[in-house]
Amino acid sequence: MQALIFDVDGTLADTETAHRESFNSAFAEVGLDWYWDEALYTSLLNVAGGKERVLHFWRTIEPEEALGPKCREIIDAVHAIKTRHYADRVRSFGLPLRPGIRRLIDEANAADLPLAIATTTTPANLDALLCEPLGRDWRRRFVSICDGVTAPRKKPAPDVYYAVLDELGLSGNECIALEDSWNGLRAATSAGIPTIITPTAYTEHQRFDGALVVLPHLGDPEQPLGEHLPGMDHRWVDLAALCRWQHGVLFEAT
Repeated sequence: MQALIFDVDGTLADTETAHRESFNSAFAEVGLDWYWDEALYTSLLNVAGGKERVLHFWRTIEPEEALGPKCREIIDAVHAIKTRHYADRVRSFGLPLRPGIRRLIDEANAADLPLAIATTTTPANLDALLCEPLGRDWRRRFVSICDGVTAPRKKPAPDVYYAVLDELGLSGNECIALEDSWNGLRAATSAGIPTIITPTAYTEHQRFDGALVVLPHLGDPEQPLGEHLPGMDHRWVDLAALCRWQHGVLFEAT
């Protein structure tokens, strides 16, 4: 294993509720009578990308309006407002990293193991999320950061992972990816990268065929894993375990 590659939303932090609430705030601000509840938003997460999600929803409820000449302009404006609401919400209230994430990042940095980010979110969202838990110089912890601006096609297309591999100068089987969704799993494995899945409440119903393993989260030795999700392994993950995992050796629970 030569590098770890992290997805962001749902993987580094459980962000989807903050995204959903920010979309709803943006809709209200521009005078749209749209409201995404948890059930609806869970289904919309099958569509990768915020703008793409808005367009899909618009086409579902008003197909003719969604084909209008100003459609793209309106979606861009709504998404910009949503991004502002998300950044304000995260900076004001904070979003903790998921269990085990900070420990794993610290272990990798101490071991000089390259870290990378492969996400379809915006640079502004990344800064809003990671400045507080990792510090304002958080980007120095990662050798490669590829985001929604980097790759033209969103997950499940593997473009953003190919971009990361190119910057790292590695092949897929020399890395491990960490994802939380079926779209992310498809993107990573299509680029030849073995993938660990840590679902959230928004993605736990999805299928994860082809994943190395599915865990409720990465865990911490000093912290109980908490309520277990059905069908998942329940172990905390360190770098040595990841190396053994990649070579097909299941490790003993620590």
